Amino acid sequence: MMDWKKLLTPQRLGRTEQEDIQHGRTPFLRDYDRLVFSSPFRRLKDKTQVFSLPTNDYIRTRLIHSLEVSCVGRSLGRIVGDEIIKRHKLDKYGYSPSDFGEIVSAACLAHDIGNPPFGHSGEDAIRTAFQSWYSSVNQIKEELLTEFQKADFDLFEGNAQGFRILTKLEMVPQRGGMQLTCPTLAAFTKYPRESLIPESILKNSTSRIPKKHGFFQAEKD
Repeated sequence: MMDWKKLLTPQRLGRTEQEDIQHGRTPFLRDYDRLVFSSPFRRLKDKTQVFSLPTNDYIRTRLIHSLEVSCVGRSLGRIVGDEIIKRHKLDKYGYSPSDFGEIVSAACLAHDIGNPPFGHSGEDAIRTAFQSWYSSVNQIKEELLTEFQKADFDLFEGNAQGFRILTKLEMVPQRGGMQLTCPTLAAFTKYPRESLIPESILKNSTSRIPKKHGFFQAEKD
């Protein structure tokens, strides 16, 4: 059975002290606000969602797309949260449907934050560039990366880059990056697996492991 008190912890990555809640701003709502005011989120305005050569001045960017997704996610989160609270009587612990909505909306807001320009084509370009660079470097040097590290570049994934931005690259050198709450980071991580899964593990697995991965070796811990 799920431990909802643990799943809805206000604990922030990289922080040990308890957070003060003031003026009704929950830790999950603060996650949303931190994302809105962050540089990686604002950079989404320069990344197109669909490039369709429009005849007007309206270009659909990933920034607009992410805002729309967060609105839908907030509503769905509240609907599901209301049912979970009723089933598990979580209201006695002070939880409300809005907690679920705020977690989901924050995760939705950040879901494209690691995607390169031109989407999947951008990912392919990074993979190709790495393979070309690595093959030329290895002609004069020994292997620079482990098999697992190399797979992170060979299979470069925007979702893993997003996790890296949220937990490390943004607000350097602060431990934990943006120091988002663990529930928000867990909701953000759609593909909780590394890039390379050994064949021995795949043979013994009955689960449908997704093709995408959600973190690099640098963030595995």
